[in-house]
Amino acid sequence: MQTTIAPSTNPIPGQYWQWRGHKVYYVQAGEKQLQRPPLLLVHGFGASTDHWRKNITGLCADFQVFAIDLLGFGRSAKPKLQYSGDLWRDQLRDFISEVIGEKTVLAGNSLGGYACLCVGAQCPDVVAGVVLLNSAGPFSESQGIQSQLQPPQNPLQQLLGKTVKWTFKQRLSQALLFQYVRQRWVIRRTLEKVYLDKTAITNQLVAEIQRPAYDQGALDVFVSVFSTPQGEKVDILLKQLNCPLLLLWGEADPWMKARERSQKFHQFYPQLTEYFITAGHCPHDEAPDQVNPLFRDWVLSII
Repeated sequence: MQTTIAPSTNPIPGQYWQWRGHKVYYVQAGEKQLQRPPLLLVHGFGASTDHWRKNITGLCADFQVFAIDLLGFGRSAKPKLQYSGDLWRDQLRDFISEVIGEKTVLAGNSLGGYACLCVGAQCPDVVAGVVLLNSAGPFSESQGIQSQLQPPQNPLQQLLGKTVKWTFKQRLSQALLFQYVRQRWVIRRTLEKVYLDKTAITNQLVAEIQRPAYDQGALDVFVSVFSTPQGEKVDILLKQLNCPLLLLWGEADPWMKARERSQKFHQFYPQLTEYFITAGHCPHDEAPDQVNPLFRDWVLSII
């Protein structure tokens, strides 16, 4: 009979790892398990290791579990760099090699899911499997389809579009926008749009998302993430992937058309396993009682 630890929101003490001269924060729980791969949990945009507490405590009886703050987020350093999937891919690959020391199952939400897919596709020697929870990232054909659906712009629309883009490249505009989006009430309102179960949006959750946004360098990270060219397309990564893949979809996510994206994943990686969950963009935090057993059983099935 499997032992289950109830999901907890209590703080989990963490530590720092030096990577390329920068401090990277991570947490670790559970003992190393013979014949069972460790898990590495990777947060989405604006989140951190804090977002995985309910999963760490729910899974650490069965696995050694790590969660990491991507460079630029959470308690990790926020140097002025070009932030991209390639940077975070290298960070996760090196963390597995230097700290974990064996093939690992990577699980990522949203932006973190895209970073995990990059590792799985391009660094197969460190990966035992990949779990994507409402993963971000563009498919090759999305731009073409989008441009076909949109009517041609008239000269005024083109001018206004260029003006808006120019405005948001100005430092003052960037600072004002960042000042706005990191306000507690704006964070709460955003979460209310993407969480199906509003009771999961606690004061603690809002505070944990807001706190890193006031760290030195946070503005530069914000600007870089939204101005860096898109990374490798998801379909190209899936063609390179050669390990077990689990998709967990919060199907009430207004940012991701889960059923539509699901079809694209099936098209390029038909051997995947998949479940749809009654939740929004962050099913791991909103519905850990559904996510943790599915995650656990899938990992045990691939070893």
